[in-house]
Amino acid sequence: MTNRKFFVGGNWKMNGNKQSIDGIAGFLKTGPLDPNTEVVVSPPACYLEYTRQKVDPKIGVAAQNCYKVASGAFTGDISADMIKDLGCEWVILGHSERRNVFGESDQLIGEKTKYALSKGVKVIACIGEKLEEREAGKTEEVVFRQTQALTENITADQWPNVVLAYEPVWAIGTGKTATPEQAQEVHEKLRAWLAKKVSKEVAASVRIIYGGSVNAGNCKDLGAKPDIDGFLVGGASSKPDFVQIVNARQN
Repeated sequence: MTNRKFFVGGNWKMNGNKQSIDGIAGFLKTGPLDPNTEVVVSPPACYLEYTRQKVDPKIGVAAQNCYKVASGAFTGDISADMIKDLGCEWVILGHSERRNVFGESDQLIGEKTKYALSKGVKVIACIGEKLEEREAGKTEEVVFRQTQALTENITADQWPNVVLAYEPVWAIGTGKTATPEQAQEVHEKLRAWLAKKVSKEVAASVRIIYGGSVNAGNCKDLGAKPDIDGFLVGGASSKPDFVQIVNARQN
C-alpha cells in the first residue's frame, strides 16, 4: 500500500443531540481505533464546540459547511474563522446535499475551499455524479468538472490539507453502494487526471476517499483497493459499527 494515511470521516448530517454525541464519544473512546487511521467527525454546526470538548484530541472535528468570507451579512452561515475559533480543524465542502438540495455551484464550492484553506482549515472536498449522469456515461465528465473547480482554488502547498471525497450521489443513503471495482475505477481515473492537470506529486499523495452507503460489511473490500484511501461515512458513523470502518485496513 502507499504512504497515504488512511482517512475515515463521519458526517452526522442534520442529526443528533448532546446525548447522542456523548454516546458516540463513548464508543470512540472504547475503540480501539487503528492508530494508522486518521479519524474526523462532523457534527451539526451548533454542536461543533461540544463535540470538540467530548472526543479525543487525536480525532479531528469538521464543520459540514462554511462560507467564503470571514464575516458579514450572511444570515445562517458560519465562516472558517469561526470553525478555527472553536478549536476545530476541518470542514466538509461541496457535499452532494449542498450541491443538489441547496443549489451550490462548482464555482461557489471552489471559492469556499480557497477561503477555508487560506485560514488554515483543512478541507474534505466532495465530488460525485447523480444516477442519470452515470447512466448517461458522464461520470468522468462530471467528476473532472467538479474537481477542476476545486484545483483552480488550491495552491501547490495547500494540497496536504485537502482530502477528496468521491461520493456517487446515487449511493448516498440509498443502501446502494458502488462496487469496490466501480469506486476504484473512478478513483484511479481521478488520480490520473490530477497527475495530468495538477502534478504527479499531488496525484500520488492526495487522499481520495469513498462515500456512499459505507458500512461494517463492505468497508474491508472497499478499503483493500489501491486508490481508495478511506471513507466518508454517513448513517453508520453514529453507530458503534463506525469503529469497524475506522479499522477496515486491520487484518
